[in-house]
Amino acid sequence: MSSGTTAIVIVVIVVVLAAIAAMALMARRRRLQQQFGPEYDRAVEEQNGRLRAESELAERQRRVRKLDIRPLPEEARARYTANWMAIQEQFVDTPQAAVSDAYALVTVVMRERGYPTDDEDQVLADLSVEHASTVGSFRNARAITMNVVSGEAATEDLRQALIQYRELFADLLGSPELVNGTNPAGRAPADTMPGQLAGSTVPVDTAVPADTTVPADTTVLADTTVPADTTMPGGTSVPGSTTAQADATVPAEEAEIRRR
Repeated sequence: MSSGTTAIVIVVIVVVLAAIAAMALMARRRRLQQQFGPEYDRAVEEQNGRLRAESELAERQRRVRKLDIRPLPEEARARYTANWMAIQEQFVDTPQAAVSDAYALVTVVMRERGYPTDDEDQVLADLSVEHASTVGSFRNARAITMNVVSGEAATEDLRQALIQYRELFADLLGSPELVNGTNPAGRAPADTMPGQLAGSTVPVDTAVPADTTVPADTTVLADTTVPADTTMPGGTSVPGSTTAQADATVPAEEAEIRRR
């Protein structure tokens, strides 16, 4: 084989190897993007480049594989779900305490699942491997919780923090029904109005949809708008600052309270 032919063969081999390497790199990139979702873009921004970000994300994968991550037993899932429902009910009277308790409960669940919780930044990195779709909500909720300490969090901010904590909490428990529908305790999520069950609470500043039946024993908080064609049976608490629009059915005893 002549030197010219040898050179051509070498060039072809180099080109083929480069193409294989590029294809492997693109395949890994797609896998990381699919697994990490928005966390991939966040890592690219933080690391100022895709290659460094992908190296960081791969390192997260290797670290989490070494952890003893385990599912919760059914008894623990039921217990933590009950704890969460108590926190949601607590939010009505003491929203700041409820949000702080929600953060503490999510941390306890993380620890029992096997995630180290000592380093807050590392917690986010570890969670991003298997909970990429909800770790961003946890990050936002934790920032609001920090504002609680300084007294800068408004009630609506606290409500959003509770909802965002619930997203990761449900993900850790493997209980999407806590977010998407009725939870095992038989009550609707805190920010849900349609299908609200008896004995629950309609949060402040919530607009009740038209043609909605608000069940008995439901507490409708101040500044809540009750539109036309809404039925509110006996046992429903309607504060004086609640707006009941035309055709809204309010029990006689509640109407009397409001006239006073």
